[in-house]
Amino acid sequence: MALVANRRSGMTLFSDPNCPQSHRARIVLAEKDITVDVVHIDPNNKPEDLLDVNPYNSVPTLIDRELVLYDARVIMEYLDERFPHPPLMPVDPVSRSKSRLALYHIEKDWYVPLINLCSGDSETAATAKKNLHESLLTAVELFKAKPYFLSDDFSIVDCSIAPILWRLPSFGIKLGASAKPILEYAERVFDRPSFRSSLSEEEVEMWHG
Repeated sequence: MALVANRRSGMTLFSDPNCPQSHRARIVLAEKDITVDVVHIDPNNKPEDLLDVNPYNSVPTLIDRELVLYDARVIMEYLDERFPHPPLMPVDPVSRSKSRLALYHIEKDWYVPLINLCSGDSETAATAKKNLHESLLTAVELFKAKPYFLSDDFSIVDCSIAPILWRLPSFGIKLGASAKPILEYAERVFDRPSFRSSLSEEEVEMWHG
């Protein structure tokens, strides 16, 4: 699969079509309108090309000429700096640091349980499902404050939250009426053309399957 866009870059992204970490990188690429070859890999049968460039053999992995990056947050910030329009991070240092802190909390509080949900261990998955559900509900007021997460503008933070919310139905997580601001936020983000174009076939099936 290739995300077809207007900016020629010669980039390659190794991506797992089911992986939320890969998904957040794909959203940034789509939002920036960057041409990239997306190589969707089978996580149980990874290509030798990936191990050749990434000692951790992990995804997402971005190759840009001689540069190889293999952490989702590093990839997203690199793309934002290399392709500054539209900006997905604030310009001033204080706001930028707040965005990075938000990303840190999202990683710890939402991505960790999401990954544990996929662990295959039923007890671990049940605990992770409960923790993710409860943690999201505690953030309802944060989603209510602005059109996007603590911002009037779509940002890297939203690129990171969207894959989580998209996957909730596939894990049987229903936030309920009390989470209306989160559901409205999710609808707003999911309607963005960049989000739609970022979806793999497998991710489309998560919602409609």
